[in-house]
Amino acid sequence: MHPNRWVRSVKCVGILLCFVPLLSGCWDRLEIEERAVVLAIAVDEEDPEEVSEESAVAHLGGKVPEEQKRLIRLTVQIAVPGRIPLGPGEGGGGGTEKPVWVIDVVGHTVEDAFSNLQQLVSDRLFFGHLRIIVVNEKVARKGLQNLNDALRRNAEVRRAAWMIVSKGKAAELVSLEPELERVPALYLLATMDGSVELGKLPNSFLGVFWSAMTSKGQEGYLPYVELQKNQSVLISGLAYFKGSKMAGITLPIEIGNYMAIKGINPGGYTVLVEVPGEAGAVMFESTERKSKIEVKMKDGKPHVKVKVHIEGNLIEKSNAQFKVGSSASLHKIESQIGKNAEEAFMKLIKKTQKQGSDIFGFGEHVRGKHPTYWSQHIKEKEKWQAMYKEIPVHVQVDISIRRIGMKAS
Repeated sequence: MHPNRWVRSVKCVGILLCFVPLLSGCWDRLEIEERAVVLAIAVDEEDPEEVSEESAVAHLGGKVPEEQKRLIRLTVQIAVPGRIPLGPGEGGGGGTEKPVWVIDVVGHTVEDAFSNLQQLVSDRLFFGHLRIIVVNEKVARKGLQNLNDALRRNAEVRRAAWMIVSKGKAAELVSLEPELERVPALYLLATMDGSVELGKLPNSFLGVFWSAMTSKGQEGYLPYVELQKNQSVLISGLAYFKGSKMAGITLPIEIGNYMAIKGINPGGYTVLVEVPGEAGAVMFESTERKSKIEVKMKDGKPHVKVKVHIEGNLIEKSNAQFKVGSSASLHKIESQIGKNAEEAFMKLIKKTQKQGSDIFGFGEHVRGKHPTYWSQHIKEKEKWQAMYKEIPVHVQVDISIRRIGMKAS
């Protein structure tokens, strides 16, 4: 064979071989109708004495280790193919057929419960569209290590999903029937995302929570919600953690205080402030926040100083005779708002210090700006949790009123 022909033949064979992997097509495809698409998960504590019969799927009866004798009830919301609303015109709560199937199982661990669930569902469970994980407060206080481990090992679970802590039973939140949305999981998702856009909640989705939990100088937090009688959901605070265990709850207004200390925007909270020396009060709405955290070493101990600047508007006054147009009255109002804010911010910080839960990440500032001190005296997260209770923290708040309304008085 002529050398040129041989070279051309080799090139053609090489090109064909390059295209062979592309000809495999969808050999591992799984049709959407063959998947059980999980939209939401709820985790509640279950009393072993109230469970009459447990499925022997992942273990034999009586063969469970003593430390795993506790039971959890896992409630999942699975999408029903063909019934999920695809557009705005198909939303609302007036549909005759339910777009989701709610089913619950019990298990000793999360993976044990998932195994029991898969035994009940004919299609393979798919978590690629999981948007909401609701955890009961009792479960959160005992620790989320098992739940976090199970979710992090599952490559289908998105880090952009939301995990929230419920005051009552978590199963009630994934079984509710909201008026504004046919799919409960989408209603809960819209509630969380809408609160972030309005400045009512920090963007604390699942990935942010896991990142904080694995940090040496910071603790995680999750939205704390409560189901109302009218089938609506109230965000009633932040559930802050110490390690994998829930340590406490903030007040709703303290969500705004936390966001101010961290400099998270936009500002969406309002406060009613009584002005000293005046027969009236004003309503101040924050619009923008800036924060600077400084850490200095004094007497062999880190001292934290937080400088917060808040801009906002006066949106209401309680007394029509109360004049707010002059620079002197505005300065008096700004000073009073700043004083009240400093007291509220310090109250929140001391509350978290009492539990050793540094949700502000002061420890990360110490570790980043004073690495030698950290490596010699702290090293581990547990030591910072103990030190955080004792470190001095000072807060300085500066308020700027930008607008006072249509009238100047």
